[in-house]
Amino acid sequence: MSDLSMILQSAEQISAVFGEFDRNINLIQKAFSVTIFSRGSEVKISGDDEYSVKKAQKALRTLCGYYERGENIEEQQVRYAIAMVNEGSEEEIASVSGDCVCVTCAGKPIRPKTVGQKKYCDMIRKNTVTFGVGPAGTGKTYLAVALAVSAFKQKQIQRIILTRPAVEAGEKLGFLPGDLQNKVDPYLRPLYDALFEMLGQESFSKLQERNIIEVAPLAYMRGRTLDDSFIILDEAQNTTREQMKMFLTRLGFNSKMVITGDITQIDLPESKKSGLVEALKILKNIEDIGENFFTEKDVVRHKLVQDIVRAYEEHSGSSRHEGRRR
Repeated sequence: MSDLSMILQSAEQISAVFGEFDRNINLIQKAFSVTIFSRGSEVKISGDDEYSVKKAQKALRTLCGYYERGENIEEQQVRYAIAMVNEGSEEEIASVSGDCVCVTCAGKPIRPKTVGQKKYCDMIRKNTVTFGVGPAGTGKTYLAVALAVSAFKQKQIQRIILTRPAVEAGEKLGFLPGDLQNKVDPYLRPLYDALFEMLGQESFSKLQERNIIEVAPLAYMRGRTLDDSFIILDEAQNTTREQMKMFLTRLGFNSKMVITGDITQIDLPESKKSGLVEALKILKNIEDIGENFFTEKDVVRHKLVQDIVRAYEEHSGSSRHEGRRR
């Protein structure tokens, strides 16, 4: 049996670290097979394995760090702390705090929540063109839109342009009601939602009417040169080779481009190769182009999203292994 103890500074800190009904502590206890309890300001950790007890202590210290930086400790943060402790990278979490990307119209600060998200934001600020690749729920598009809004508010750019390829993922555009704009709006809805949250619907509508903000299908980009703009291509895994080349060559002076996608969710016909997959290979060594790859640890949605992403990755890996054996 191994024991370690920690001293917390106040009852408020103990309450925040332990969480409502001890939910945070229960997650750590389950992850490391330890027992954690408090006596006054002392927190004691006990377990059969000394290494697991030490890791649980590191996880608790990480939660204390969240508290000391004034952050609310939520389930996603606890699970992320556990994952980072397991790979010995818990000290990197402190680098995430303090980076406020943007403030929503309701006054809520938007910050990166993982080390991967922080690196992504830094890469976008540093480079003219940035690729953000990873599974659903990692904040690829949301953070890019937040950085675009921030750049516009600081007068670094004059326009925000957001686009997506209108690829039919099991549905037919022709069967949807309305004109072309009505048909493609469902594909652009996630971009509208992010802009509404950051700018407010009224402000967004005014900026859109003045063509300061443009949300349009990728086909509308052909033949244009985009100066003084922050341009985001979402769902880029569904671009063809020709579409990706066309989009990248729209880049004008004093502009930034962010290309986001998930190469495990390609909806193109099997006969067509993804423009995103090809671009990542062709452009990887070009200066001023960054490539950021997210993992399931960067998922900031419901815990099940992480589990689903991990399960699919494991299944894909085993399928490739089986294929080689055959």
